[in-house]
Amino acid sequence: MATYSPSATEIERAWYVVDASGLTLGRLATRVATVLRGKHKPTFTPHLDTGDYVIVVNATEIVIGGSKATDKLYHSHSGFPGGIHSVPFLRVFERNPEQVIERAVHGMLPKGRLGRAMGKKLKVYAGPDHPHAAQQPQPFPNHV
Repeated sequence: MATYSPSATEIERAWYVVDASGLTLGRLATRVATVLRGKHKPTFTPHLDTGDYVIVVNATEIVIGGSKATDKLYHSHSGFPGGIHSVPFLRVFERNPEQVIERAVHGMLPKGRLGRAMGKKLKVYAGPDHPHAAQQPQPFPNHV
């Protein structure tokens, strides 16, 4: 019996909305990354983008555990010697709370073209409103 592999026309994508208020950053990011990859579907294929769209609202009300709020640093490197830049979590969170969730989720997706395509299906908003009402998003599945 041959292994089933869905074609690009057979992939059906749903839209989900999740309220991040009171949720832990890492636990939310793992659930969102699972849905973006499509691992919650029986038609999951590792080399295809079979995942769904995810809208995260209320990013400003995310919870981070322990002393990470003061100790966690985000690093970037320019590629030149001595070109590392470190920014504390609280500064990133105050300026752009959406970026905190996006970086956590993108770190859990595959690296390369496939991971970047999956990451484009993530929409994060600081407040409770989002412009995707026309897509009729469903509540986030609890079984993921």
